[in-house]
Amino acid sequence: MAKATLYKHFPRKDALVLAYLDRVDQTWFGQLRAAARDAGDDPRAQLVGMFDALDSAARREGYHGCAFINTAAESTTGSDVHARTVEHKRVVRAWVTDLARRAEATDPDLLARQLTMLIDGGLAIGVLDADPAASHAAKAAAQALVDASCPR
Repeated sequence: MAKATLYKHFPRKDALVLAYLDRVDQTWFGQLRAAARDAGDDPRAQLVGMFDALDSAARREGYHGCAFINTAAESTTGSDVHARTVEHKRVVRAWVTDLARRAEATDPDLLARQLTMLIDGGLAIGVLDADPAASHAAKAAAQALVDASCPR
């Protein structure tokens, strides 16, 4: 794309960053939901199954971690870009909270916060060492949290 065309579509750097985050959001959130669906119909299994998306994310060529965490670290609090990163994390946590409710977690909000922290940690460690064992460890921790939080 020529520079003039780029500036025509994205007159400000923030507009380009927001468009990029929208694309990443569609892809990453789609991968999380697909991994959960692939785990079956049981919400408990879906809460653990979504961690399979970590494995494929960290193995992707050119992977540099969570675009939302990276962007939040480099953006000004209160800016449109920072707000977009916060919104993404809020939407993901709301979706996980809904799964936790359907799994009959004793405290769905707490379980969702714990699981999304594990996801974010798994995304970060994928950059540091790209060791597939990290995503497996995150999934095992998720299973322990779900087992402790969702009595059968």
